[in-house]
Amino acid sequence: MLRVEGLCKHFGGIRAVDQCSFEIAKGSISALIGPNGAGKTTAFNCISRTMEPTAGKVWLDGKRIDHLKPHKVTRLGLSRTFQITRSLEDLTVLENLCVQATSHGFARLVGPSISEEERAKAEEILDFLGISRLAYEQARNLSYGQRKLMDFAALLMSDPKIILLDEPAGGVNPRLLDDIVEHIRALHARGLTVLIVEHNMELVMSLCEHIVVMAQGRVIADGPPDAIKANPEVLEAYLGASTAAEETSDAEAAHV
Repeated sequence: MLRVEGLCKHFGGIRAVDQCSFEIAKGSISALIGPNGAGKTTAFNCISRTMEPTAGKVWLDGKRIDHLKPHKVTRLGLSRTFQITRSLEDLTVLENLCVQATSHGFARLVGPSISEEERAKAEEILDFLGISRLAYEQARNLSYGQRKLMDFAALLMSDPKIILLDEPAGGVNPRLLDDIVEHIRALHARGLTVLIVEHNMELVMSLCEHIVVMAQGRVIADGPPDAIKANPEVLEAYLGASTAAEETSDAEAAHV
């Protein structure tokens, strides 16, 4: 579904993403992980074309997208969320969803009305996510968790083939996280491909069938969860500090 080849993003002398290459299979739930500053979100930005890459090629379902405008990438079937939730504060939740509609988008909102087709689609998505009660609530009145769900709902308005979720677990309570995970699984069961950037390793290992690991802008490992957990380079780059701390604690306890 998604193929990234030699992706680079440089900021002056800083190589935030450096010759990054990986593939995401159609119908999979995959993760892009790594320590802070590894280049994960920058890679997401380049793939979704919200940021211009320095070099590299990206294919979506067999079509080159690395030269396209962001809205054209969305129309081809790739939608994404952001770490910081984005919304039009004075619009209702339903209106925010309709902004994302492929057929009309924002132009429809500044016209006479939202189409019945868009409204029905937005209401169906809100019902699927269990937040129909928020349809006519202004975005400015939502809690952080509710904003996360609204962003999740909005990206579904474009009928994506693949969704990129940037830290879906970040800042949400355990109950809401359980709901988000169940929604991801339900969408996956319908055939949607999912790629997440996430620091919650328990979530990643239990949810994802394929993991790509980045460090210092490069891909250092790529494979199933069991292989990633056993990879020495991953343990050193991503889990090394916590592993070392645990080993020190265990050694001290044994000594006592």
